[in-house]
Amino acid sequence: MSQDSVAEVFVVDDDPSVQRALRRLLTTNGLAARVFSNATEFLEQGAPLPAVGCLVLDVKMPGLSGLDLQAELQQRGLRLPIVFITGQAPVPMSVQAMKQGAVDFLQKPFDGQTLIATIRKAIARSRQQAAEENECLDLEQRFESLSPRERDVFRLVLQ
Repeated sequence: MSQDSVAEVFVVDDDPSVQRALRRLLTTNGLAARVFSNATEFLEQGAPLPAVGCLVLDVKMPGLSGLDLQAELQQRGLRLPIVFITGQAPVPMSVQAMKQGAVDFLQKPFDGQTLIATIRKAIARSRQQAAEENECLDLEQRFESLSPRERDVFRLVLQ
């Protein structure tokens, strides 16, 4: 089983030919892919996002733009790494996306293997985030299991 098999890649692009090409590229490279035709469809999917994965997101789409979706995900506290793709990439737009945490910003047409390498980098970031979150949850649970006296001693040890 490949390390990427538990990760899921979400593709949000309004162009059906790009959707088909990306799905084929991802599955050929052993990556699980779910494709959506717009940001609203992605947000309304209803299922929880996986602990490990990434989002391949077109910048310009009807309705919510890619940048709007990025902002909405951040507002909801969802930290899925994003790889932006676009046919037109004004510099201020790409700078804004990167400042908001995007992994990369690729101009169409792009090389398929460049996209795969970028997605693998995003998945690695997602794995790291998930590991850190799990570690924090584990520490919180351990702290919560301490008696009041043990917590007092723990605070003294920290000082």
